Amino acid sequence: MGGALSSLLMPLGEVIAADRQSIDLSNLNDLRDSIRAIAPDLIVNAAAYTAVDQAESEPELAMTVNGLAPGAITAEAATLGAAVIHYSTDYVFDGTSDRPYVEADETYPINEYGKSKLAGEQAIQASDAAHIILRTSWVYGALGKNFLLTVMRLAKERHELRIVSDQLGCPTSAISIAKATRNLIAEFAESENIAAAMAPYAGLYHFSSAGVASWYEFACAIVEGMDWSGDRAQPTVTPIPTEAYPTPAKRPKYSVLSKSKFCETFALTVPDWRESLAEVMSHVA
Repeated sequence: MGGALSSLLMPLGEVIAADRQSIDLSNLNDLRDSIRAIAPDLIVNAAAYTAVDQAESEPELAMTVNGLAPGAITAEAATLGAAVIHYSTDYVFDGTSDRPYVEADETYPINEYGKSKLAGEQAIQASDAAHIILRTSWVYGALGKNFLLTVMRLAKERHELRIVSDQLGCPTSAISIAKATRNLIAEFAESENIAAAMAPYAGLYHFSSAGVASWYEFACAIVEGMDWSGDRAQPTVTPIPTEAYPTPAKRPKYSVLSKSKFCETFALTVPDWRESLAEVMSHVA
């Protein structure tokens, strides 16, 4: 998401894109010093510890990056009079709902990753900095490690893919999140004080693509969208229950997010997940 944000935000102002080597979120003192040195008007925090299963064995590191670092960021932002945009996750919910989650629903994460992301939300909300938190879900893109690229790789190597079919959410592309972020910032960027302009809209919002899918349906759409001309045979995609694919971290069975608040507040629409997938796959070899 960082790459998508960097290019999309450049027309709105000076963008300083910091990678892990230049700013390490696990080193809070370094993080604070870097923010003070840059003295930004707006901080967009697209960094996170996202290894859901690994977080079960590294809960302290996950909590530092996802929970403590956002608190340090917003504390510095408040001192500087800067605004913050931060991303959270559908995994703050336990997945027992029978309808899309709204922002006011009670959180109850069932894995260490979700607990750390919820702690980050709470730290930001407790700060005095103008902020917008976007909870999103099942993020993928053309770069990095994610479900899309894993399925595409395995589809070229195997005759059958066995994919969990009883977990429901909504695949959301990094580029769609970056575009939504750009549109939000564009509303405030012309102001002499971005934080003051953002303050009336400060809060928590859900943003993901429109629609509902299981991991199995997501995988089927990926495989169907690949180029199978030539000698390669399209693999079979077989649905399996969660119990057939045990993982260190529990996942919510249902984590669909309602986007009504976001759409109504900012007069913006969300793309359908299949349309976003097609867009991203057009840029993946």
